[in-house]
Amino acid sequence: MVEAAPRPGLRGAEAGGAIAAGPVIALTSGEPAGVGPELCLRLSAERFPARLVAIGDRALLHGFPEAEHGPAARPRVRGKLDPANSLYVLAVLERAVAGCLRGEYDAMVTAPVQKSVINDAGIAFTGHTEFLAERAGAAHVVMMLVGGGLRVALATTHLPLSDVPKAITRESIVRTLRVLDHDLRRRFRIARPRILVAGLNPHSGESGHLGTEDLQIIAPAIKESGVDASGPIPADTLFVPERLKHADAVLAMYHDQGLPVLKYASFGRGVNVTLGLPFVRTSVDHGTALDLAGTGKADPGSLIEAVRLAIELAKSAAS
Repeated sequence: MVEAAPRPGLRGAEAGGAIAAGPVIALTSGEPAGVGPELCLRLSAERFPARLVAIGDRALLHGFPEAEHGPAARPRVRGKLDPANSLYVLAVLERAVAGCLRGEYDAMVTAPVQKSVINDAGIAFTGHTEFLAERAGAAHVVMMLVGGGLRVALATTHLPLSDVPKAITRESIVRTLRVLDHDLRRRFRIARPRILVAGLNPHSGESGHLGTEDLQIIAPAIKESGVDASGPIPADTLFVPERLKHADAVLAMYHDQGLPVLKYASFGRGVNVTLGLPFVRTSVDHGTALDLAGTGKADPGSLIEAVRLAIELAKSAAS
């Protein structure tokens, strides 16, 4: 059963019917002009061992009965971004974060937002991951995608490719490996995680002839981290079945090094997990799909899997 919940100060009521036992999951509806709201509505046909709380504009979440919501600044037009609604989008996220930090929610699941339109509104915003880390006061967070039998974490996230090498430091790799190891143990209940670390350069730098980062930064960081990690391994030979069957996760150096492999393997069922937060957060592995908004063609598979994984991780954290 799905329920819609208002932000503080607004009236709201539970959706009709019995509330399922289990964790309470906050579901943010994302960019109003995109597919997020309609994908959230599609979840009303699903049954989960949890209570889902949808947060957003009532006009967009009208499938959740007996509820009131804070409206968006302007009525949404499907597929057309409006910077005036950017503060509303962030307010929805703020509500979910506050609820998680207070223990009102056991986890949060996020539909996609559009970073560009938030920036167009004059608001510095690089993504959900960074926003949630700042609001939660998390010292170091890690973006990890799960799907297709793979777990792929990222050493850097939303950066121009030209900025990646200087963003990779020994300290950042050490912290990332330790957060990854910690959350694989705590949230995924893997007793002794085994991690494969991709090299940055072709052939992991070819002993320094194709770049020195692998030799001077990544390899020493792996040793310093104290976790069970192997590498740096050339990315073109890391993602092969024989290696992966002996590993619990992969750490890629940048966004498009690891995620194309995972998205190919997961066929639209991938889930984004933010590690290092004081609460569980999962999300879809796709964007706002403005061209599909209102067509009924958007696939809810990734959002369904995100909810399922959030429930699983919330239960694991509580046990």
